[in-house]
Amino acid sequence: MPAGRQRDCNGAYRHEAGARCAPNVPARPGGKGRTPGLPAGRCVKLRAMDSLTQIALGSAVSVAVMGRRTAVWKAALWGAVAGTLPDLDAFIDHGNAILNMTLHRAESHALFYLTLAAPPLAWLVSRLHGEGALFKRWWLALWLVLITHPLLDAMTVYGTQLLLPFTNYPFGVGSVFIIDPLYTVPLIVGVVAALRLKSSRGLRWNAAALVLSTLYLGWSVLAQQQATAVARSSLQAEGITASALLVTPAPFNTLLWRLVATTPTQYFEGHYSLLDVSPRITWTAHDRGADLITLHGQDPPVARIAAFSHGFFRLSEAGGRLFVTDLRMGQEPAYTFHFDLGTAAARAAQSHVPTLNSARPDVATALPWLWRRMWGEPLPPPR
Repeated sequence: MPAGRQRDCNGAYRHEAGARCAPNVPARPGGKGRTPGLPAGRCVKLRAMDSLTQIALGSAVSVAVMGRRTAVWKAALWGAVAGTLPDLDAFIDHGNAILNMTLHRAESHALFYLTLAAPPLAWLVSRLHGEGALFKRWWLALWLVLITHPLLDAMTVYGTQLLLPFTNYPFGVGSVFIIDPLYTVPLIVGVVAALRLKSSRGLRWNAAALVLSTLYLGWSVLAQQQATAVARSSLQAEGITASALLVTPAPFNTLLWRLVATTPTQYFEGHYSLLDVSPRITWTAHDRGADLITLHGQDPPVARIAAFSHGFFRLSEAGGRLFVTDLRMGQEPAYTFHFDLGTAAARAAQSHVPTLNSARPDVATALPWLWRRMWGEPLPPPR
């Protein structure tokens, strides 16, 4: 793939939209010093962890629906396959980094198209195993596997276009992080139990894991609502009139929440743990680039990011180049989706292809901070 069309590897906090990673992504212009990029090996590991969640969910759903009507390994295998299929769109290069980001989780994640795909897939599986009499059951199982994939994705903040072709609105509840062990591990345990235990006890383990993981998603929504209420009260107490508020979990948990409040000229970032002794939030103000938004807000790449991010974006200039950043994924000063739109001359000549300049925090610093802050220790975020 040409260097100018390198798919994003999405830093430390996300990983869906890209299929490859450069050994080292350039620093974010305007930052202090050089921000190391995401090594290719780490990108592969993060992607594998996300795929593992969808594989576990697909297998668990398929095993639950098929029961002992077929061999458990068959149900688990085809559940894993169907659970992976929607994410194959990550291998499509749409021509530039912004299109690769915003056209991921599109048609392949639309409930309508996945519903159409379920019958032929079920026909193929039932014929392959000589189980024509189970066609309808396979149809139900694989349909549920296919649609639960985007429904789970929609619980993250990224943006899943569930209702294509009727609307391309990117749905994102934002109550769970893309990788959360408390959601994934029970599913893996349930599927393994169903495969290892020959009695119906294994199926009960699998069903219990599905119930537990679903309850965890419900908990995440309740926790998000609590964090949102605290954030709104804090903004009011600080005299900040925000036009929009984003509340998403920090990596790997639902105790610590990252908060982003926007105004026409600024955005404010803060963190709140459900275990904090005090509900007071320390907000840090940052410039959104209001003048640049006035000048370039209608440019197609900027408008696309503005719509996809539901307005949580900023524009900045450095070295004569224009940059647009999705504020939802990452943490100051390192953002997963930070795009180089080129110089004014290159944009006027339409000769620059938007490229991704991801950045990530120093893991050796960020992970200890995350662990301690999650348990309510009042620490400033690492910079």
